[in-house]
Amino acid sequence: MTIIGAIDIGGTKIAAGAVTEDGTILARRECATLPESGFSFALQRTKAMLHEVSSSAGVRFDGIGVACPGPLDPFTGILDEVGTLPGWQGGNLVAELASDFGVRVAVENDADAAALAEAYWGAGKGSRNLIYITISTGIGGGIILGGQLYRGANGAHPELGHQIIDASGPLCYCRANGCWESLASGSAIAFWVQEQEPVPVPKTAEGIAQLAEKGDPLALRAMDREGFYFGLGLANIITLFTPGTVVLGGGVMQSSHLFLPRALEVVHDVCTQVPVKNTLITLAALGSVTGLAGAAQAWFCRYAHS
Repeated sequence: MTIIGAIDIGGTKIAAGAVTEDGTILARRECATLPESGFSFALQRTKAMLHEVSSSAGVRFDGIGVACPGPLDPFTGILDEVGTLPGWQGGNLVAELASDFGVRVAVENDADAAALAEAYWGAGKGSRNLIYITISTGIGGGIILGGQLYRGANGAHPELGHQIIDASGPLCYCRANGCWESLASGSAIAFWVQEQEPVPVPKTAEGIAQLAEKGDPLALRAMDREGFYFGLGLANIITLFTPGTVVLGGGVMQSSHLFLPRALEVVHDVCTQVPVKNTLITLAALGSVTGLAGAAQAWFCRYAHS
């Protein structure tokens, strides 16, 4: 059985695990990312966790897969300027890990890796045309077409969260007004509520969702607004790609019952030129192990499935 050493790098924590070819996680470890301490320090701790995982599970790795925020080059493993990992630009994940473990290393953008995990092992299993959307602080996603991960020019990762939804909307760090992320992300929910209410209000989408559960009028308006704008972005994606499956993940989707019905109404109202009934819209299934599963699946797709 093929065993992959999987690494899930995030701005807050790094997870390492041993993953089998059927998606079983045999052992795992986690540590704080501490991005300010630099790339080399993080890689030292990551390698140490992989060695611990290998020893704990009693296995040797046949390869290593990495899921990491971008922008990055998925083939060389070299990081560009990653907003959540300041100072890591130029770090080479492939070179560092391959030299230490002596195996092939596959690196993918974390949203692309999650798309692969959900397509092979999760809610989209069996779907050859799938789009994964993650909504948390921001909005991102990965696209699977014909059973293969879609890449742009020179392997570039499409940024689904920065499609323009309302050009009169708020300015985003991407320099566009009214992109999907600026209107429908977790940060956008919190920002809008704070603009509406002069008294203290929750500063997170989670806190606002909790108020909505209690019937708070402003929080309920925020959830309705979220459903509207989230639905518009989904409608655009379905109209453009007509995928068999759309899988929704990320922290904000834990409160999906408060806004997803509204979003689905918008999708069905707007998607008049494509057979929207043929697209399954479903919640992600892998939960907290998505990152490690995606990192492993990135390796399998790169080296075992091809």
